[in-house]
Amino acid sequence: MKTKNKLRDFYILWSTQSLSQLGSEITAFALTLWLYDTTGSALGTAALRICTYTPYILMSIFAGALTDKLDKKKTMLVCDLLAALTTITVFVLYKTDTLAIWHLYLINAVSGLMNTVQQPASEVAYTMIIPKEYYQKTGGLQQLSRSLITIGNPLIAAAVYGLAGLDAAIMIDLITFAIAFTALKFFISIPEIPDKKENEGSVLSLAKEGLMFLKDNPMILYIILFMAGVNFVASAFDAVLPALIIPNPQGGDVMLGIVTSCSGIAMVAGSLLVTVLPKPRNRVRVIYLSMLFSLATENYLLAFSRYPFIWCLGQILGWIFVPVMAANQNVIMRNSIPARLQGRVYACRNTLQFFTIPLGLTFGGFMVDYVCEPIMKDVPGTMYFLFGSGKGSGAALMMFILGIMGTVMCLVFGHKLSKYSYSE
Repeated sequence: MKTKNKLRDFYILWSTQSLSQLGSEITAFALTLWLYDTTGSALGTAALRICTYTPYILMSIFAGALTDKLDKKKTMLVCDLLAALTTITVFVLYKTDTLAIWHLYLINAVSGLMNTVQQPASEVAYTMIIPKEYYQKTGGLQQLSRSLITIGNPLIAAAVYGLAGLDAAIMIDLITFAIAFTALKFFISIPEIPDKKENEGSVLSLAKEGLMFLKDNPMILYIILFMAGVNFVASAFDAVLPALIIPNPQGGDVMLGIVTSCSGIAMVAGSLLVTVLPKPRNRVRVIYLSMLFSLATENYLLAFSRYPFIWCLGQILGWIFVPVMAANQNVIMRNSIPARLQGRVYACRNTLQFFTIPLGLTFGGFMVDYVCEPIMKDVPGTMYFLFGSGKGSGAALMMFILGIMGTVMCLVFGHKLSKYSYSE
């Protein structure tokens, strides 16, 4: 059978869900612009992301256990439909001039909860429709679509919002939802899990079973904890980057956008690389070595440089191997976890791996504002030589600290993970 026939359902699901995700991200970005235009508060707009992440982190373990008990296709359809209803609610409130800020926080929380249930269901669905020998290739394609969305979403959203307003962005979201919903409902068949009867039991007992699986499989647990550390450093980096570039004489808002877009470009290149690379001898080693390269190059380059070209180069080097890491982690997870357990184990992964993101964002911002910037106001000349002077020099110092943290973290976990080998 030809490859395209074997992957027919994957290509339909992947392309239409990616399109719908782009529509959702366009609405989310447009709402951020609308909220900032309305309030002028950076903290208020950041709260949108917090409202989305909170249910995702707190409820993932239980949502994964729930999705293991339910039909995956129906779960995805219901969650997508409820998420679309929240978008329609925003549209109606906006058109009747009654949209309030608290509406957006509540709606984002509901949308985040739907994503908490939908995401593990879709992970299992992909496992059921992708032949085992194509896990790496399809993982690369999924990373490619995420990278393209990262690049295109802000540009499209800003253009649509600026030219046609919030309601036009919402209409694009609803059109892409309709395409994805129709494709999933009528054109994709997701096989049932063979041993589904073993998922009988309470949600709490199933959630506990997911945690016990990780306890009994230390290789997967160590990889997840390693990625939690990576996410902490990376999210702290996200908080520090604007404080580094915007105050710089060669920086500013536009330069921040250019530097940020370099990460998306690098991820596109890395995603294409994954689709053509041969199977590695040891996927575990690829994971921690790729992250060691990323964290040990980008942070140091940005810490010691005041030039936009080096900033862009640092972003490219820091992000080009992220899709390689993600694809190899994806292959290990899909091959190692029985299909009947994947929903709850992926959900446990989401909680353990992503809870460090809000912590990292808080840590990075706090360190720049209250530790590093004050330190750089009264330091010897050597520090000025290394990190510059004036506003932004504290962010450069913090980049150096993150470089050390990332390097040490990768070496420590690399030592732990070096005991394991995985080549399937």
